Amino acid sequence: MNAIEIRGLKKSFKDFTLGPFDLDLPEGSIMGLVGENGAGKSTTIGLIMNALRSDEGTVKVLGIDNKGPSFRAVKEDIGIVLDEAYYPEPLTARKLGFIMKHTYAAWDEGLYEGYVKDLDLPMNKAFKDFSRGMKMKLAIAIAMSHKARLLILDEATSGLDPIVRDEILDVFNEFTRDEKHSILLSSHIVSDLEKVCDYIAFIHKGRLLFCEEKDRLLEDYGIIKVSSSVYDSLDPACIKGVKKSPYGVEALVTKSSLPGGIDVEHTSLEDVILFLAKGVN
Repeated sequence: MNAIEIRGLKKSFKDFTLGPFDLDLPEGSIMGLVGENGAGKSTTIGLIMNALRSDEGTVKVLGIDNKGPSFRAVKEDIGIVLDEAYYPEPLTARKLGFIMKHTYAAWDEGLYEGYVKDLDLPMNKAFKDFSRGMKMKLAIAIAMSHKARLLILDEATSGLDPIVRDEILDVFNEFTRDEKHSILLSSHIVSDLEKVCDYIAFIHKGRLLFCEEKDRLLEDYGIIKVSSSVYDSLDPACIKGVKKSPYGVEALVTKSSLPGGIDVEHTSLEDVILFLAKGVN
């Protein structure tokens, strides 16, 4: 089953259009949703949760149409974390746990307290006195403590120091050890996505350029550094992105369609995204 299944999704604003596009997040997987600021990542998440009404297309979340009457109950199985944690400033983690106990039918107090302890958060400190990293860790602890099957995180690791981000990524990996758990992680920190994601979806200027297995992307693409004359002799179909300089050409290529005799360097996810965004001029 797919945790998220999108078909023909489109949303138009006055000066921006997202889609139409299809996207599947297989159950038990982590998908990174990447793109520049304003590309449409947050809009996509809003459409998935039906906080925004689409112009066209359908979205199923955990097998349920997000515009149907059953979707309200499904929201109990979804943990949401935005780029800021919004909780009343005087409340402590302990008091927030008490409130959530009366908010979510499946709230697990022991699980919550375990996450708070594992993430090294104080139980009795006011939320207003938390650092940004502590606030985000608390939001993630809450999102995972009502037995959510799907986490949707919108830039939840942005602005955090590398140590805190690494700690949070470990929590995400542990969460998806259960094959019924899935994560959609929106981020512009590509190195984080490369560490934990099984799939990568790249949105650029409202268009979904690809949604692929991360390992396949890194296997299929490579970087070549050649002279202008060698570059001009190549089949344009194998060139996916290019940077030209007076000293030669650096290009992203599909390795399978490249002729022999040309050295190909391994690429990173960040290179793939940057070259595809740049395109072939």
